[in-house]
Amino acid sequence: MLMPYYGFGFDPAYLLLVAVSLALGVATQSYINKTYRTWSRVPSDGATGAEVARRMLDANGCGQVGIRGVAGSLTDHYDPRDNNLYLSHDNLAGGSVASVAVACHEAGHAAQREGGYLMLKVRTALVPVVNFSQNAWVIVLMAGIFMNLAGLTQLAVFLFAFSVLFQVVTLPVEFDASRRAVAYIQGSGMSEVNVRGARKVLTAAALTYVAAALTSIMQLLYLLGRTRDE
Repeated sequence: MLMPYYGFGFDPAYLLLVAVSLALGVATQSYINKTYRTWSRVPSDGATGAEVARRMLDANGCGQVGIRGVAGSLTDHYDPRDNNLYLSHDNLAGGSVASVAVACHEAGHAAQREGGYLMLKVRTALVPVVNFSQNAWVIVLMAGIFMNLAGLTQLAVFLFAFSVLFQVVTLPVEFDASRRAVAYIQGSGMSEVNVRGARKVLTAAALTYVAAALTSIMQLLYLLGRTRDE
C-alpha cells in the first residue's frame, strides 16, 4: 500500500501509479478467469485433477504428500508446513483440462521441495522477513513523514524492498512449477489437447505473478524517487 500524500504534498505521480497498477491487476485477473473458464469446459482424458496430481507426486518421489480440499475458487496451493496440496473443489474432483493443469502445477511445487529446488529455498527463507517487513514498512514510512525524519523514510523503503525481492523470486518458482506440470502431462501420455490447454491455463496464471512483480517494482521506484527528492 502506498500513501497518496507524501511529505504532505499531493503527488499526481501516485495517481498514475495507482491507475497502472489497477489496470495490470484487472487485465491479468480477467485473462486468467477467462482462460480457466474456457478450459474448464474441456474434458481431460477421464481423470480428475486430484488423480493426475497424485500420479505426478508419486512419479516425483512425493508419495508422502497429501491432497486435500480447500474452499473457494482458484485457491489452490501447496503448503510445505504440513506437506499437503490444497485443491479447490473444481480442481480436486473436476475432470477438465484446467483442473488437471492447476492440480499438476501445485504438485510441481511439492516436486520442487523434494528435489531441493534452489529458488524455492530462497523464497522460503524470505517468508519470515517479508511477513515482518510487509507489516512494518508503512508504519515506519508514516512515522518518517510526520516526524520529518529522512532516516525513517529510507528505512521504510529498505523494508519494502524485501517485498519486491520476494515477488521477483516468486517468478522463477512459479514458472518452474508450471514447466514441471506441462512436462508431466505431456510425458504421461495425455492427449495434445491436455498439453495445449495446460500451457494456456498456466501461462495465464503466470501473468498474474508478473503483474504483481511489476507493480511492486513500480512502487519501489516511486518510493526511491520520493526519498531522493526529500
